[in-house]
Amino acid sequence: MQDDNLSADIQSDPVSPQPIEAAAAIDTPEDHQHGEQPRGAIAEWAVTILLLLFGTTALIQAFVIPTGSMEDNLLIGDHLLVDKLAFAPAGVVSKYILPYTPVKRGDIIVFRYPVDIRQTFVKRVIGVPGDHIKLINKQLVLNGKPMDEPYKFNKTDFIDSYRDNFPTDPNTRVDDRALEMLDKCVVNGEVVVPPDSYFAMGDNRDSSLDSRYWGFVPRANIIGKPLLVYWSYDAPTERLVNSGVDIEHLLDLARHFFTKTRWKRTFMLIRGYDLKN
Repeated sequence: MQDDNLSADIQSDPVSPQPIEAAAAIDTPEDHQHGEQPRGAIAEWAVTILLLLFGTTALIQAFVIPTGSMEDNLLIGDHLLVDKLAFAPAGVVSKYILPYTPVKRGDIIVFRYPVDIRQTFVKRVIGVPGDHIKLINKQLVLNGKPMDEPYKFNKTDFIDSYRDNFPTDPNTRVDDRALEMLDKCVVNGEVVVPPDSYFAMGDNRDSSLDSRYWGFVPRANIIGKPLLVYWSYDAPTERLVNSGVDIEHLLDLARHFFTKTRWKRTFMLIRGYDLKN
């Protein structure tokens, strides 16, 4: 599949990938133990095949990961297909045909960046409406319970006073939405997620621009759920975010397509993790 327009607006072509900030996880044995029961492997593949055969931009859309914010789960150069119907409200008839689900903790979501809706992000839902969230020395505490997060990566030992002990006074510039969250939604040292909103973080927890820095994800901003990695190619960020025709990238593809394609990642299902509380 050719990446003709990586940073353009959504096109009618259902597989014209757009750059997307990364924060997802690939199918693992643990996910089969704790994963989403209503959307099992057979159902996931059935929906994926249907969308591939009959999908339009109303059903499925392609994105490319240009950043390393979710290494080592999603990699720079991973190309994703996103199910735009996964979280859609079920109709009278359609609810019996497609497995619609509500947004849950541990789900991976693709959404319009609240600070700039022209940008698209992918993160993991950590908190749903009503949840109480805090971090203590990098450890997530959800509704008073320390959480096991097998999908999470901490790549530094350094403890940052804001990033790793959240919420507290920011020690760096954060968006006004985050300041509003810290001012209005902190109770007894914990962030409380308001209605129709979600708290999302990247799995590469030390290097992720997420809700800690720009606040909650509004429900209306959620686009859908990543289905699979349909292609993964080892390319640098600057080439993946280039909005024009990148001759160097085309030449690199011509020379190294077979050696730089990560074949083991092709058609890997992307799954959430059942973050039970």
